[in-house]
Amino acid sequence: MEKEAGSDAAGVRLVDPWYDAPVSGRGGPGGIGRGSPGGVPGPVGPRQGLSAADIYVEVQRSEAFREVRRRYRRFVFPAVAAFLLWYLAYVIAATTASGLMARPVVGAVNVAMVAGLGQFLTTFLLTWAYSRHARLRRDRAALDLRWDTQEMTRGITR
Repeated sequence: MEKEAGSDAAGVRLVDPWYDAPVSGRGGPGGIGRGSPGGVPGPVGPRQGLSAADIYVEVQRSEAFREVRRRYRRFVFPAVAAFLLWYLAYVIAATTASGLMARPVVGAVNVAMVAGLGQFLTTFLLTWAYSRHARLRRDRAALDLRWDTQEMTRGITR
């Protein structure tokens, strides 16, 4: 029995949503990250004489991969720093400025409750902003890298 591409040792087809993606515009001249900004030109297809590890190292060193990582870091590091500062400010205010935190805002709702709910709100907003940033700034380039890496490693035994 011949093994189907994308199958495991038992012959069961593994579900990979990108495996059956349309091939129009792929595999021609243009190379790694061809569809992504900042891609590095190079041939696409199985590389003779290279192991899968060598190919992954080559992709990791490519400008397209560095750009995806750069975009990730430009969002995540400032977002984490801002959220941690906001959280620490809340904790410090709750422990040192109890008079301020106990000040009523509306009825039985005080500043501490509003700030605590603000923590939940900022968590949801940060999650939304991260997914939007990933969708608009990184997903396409990362998908192109993944596609090109799969094309280069196809046919190499692991």
